[in-house]
Amino acid sequence: MQKFVLDSSVILKWLNEQDEERIKEAQLILEHAVKGKIEILAPELAKYEVGNILLIRKKLSLSQIKEVFDFLYGLPLKYFSETRSSQKLTYELASRAKITYYDASFASLAKLEDATLITDNPKHQTRVKRVKVIALEDYK
Repeated sequence: MQKFVLDSSVILKWLNEQDEERIKEAQLILEHAVKGKIEILAPELAKYEVGNILLIRKKLSLSQIKEVFDFLYGLPLKYFSETRSSQKLTYELASRAKITYYDASFASLAKLEDATLITDNPKHQTRVKRVKVIALEDYK
């Protein structure tokens, strides 16, 4: 089964469509995962990034956030905690590509799980040379 690591820019589209583009592509990924056609993965960090966006940029109320997180935790999305080996690779990828440690954590997981990274913000992630990265708009 094909594996995809999703960064927060993709996961967010399932939780709050306000001011978001490429909703159809994100929904297609979710549909494929629910049907068991693909496996979707993310570092544990994604939960914190998404929560921060919902709090700061989307300004969801406490009642809205409860509903959103209930949905988030029900998704067929497998989360990975950072380990010593993934930390080392994340740091190496961030240093070489000159991207944030946060962004590199998604690339690191993709590398370790032999997965393709999908992002709606390919500007930084595509700097990582040893990981296959596709833009959300190119997901078919």
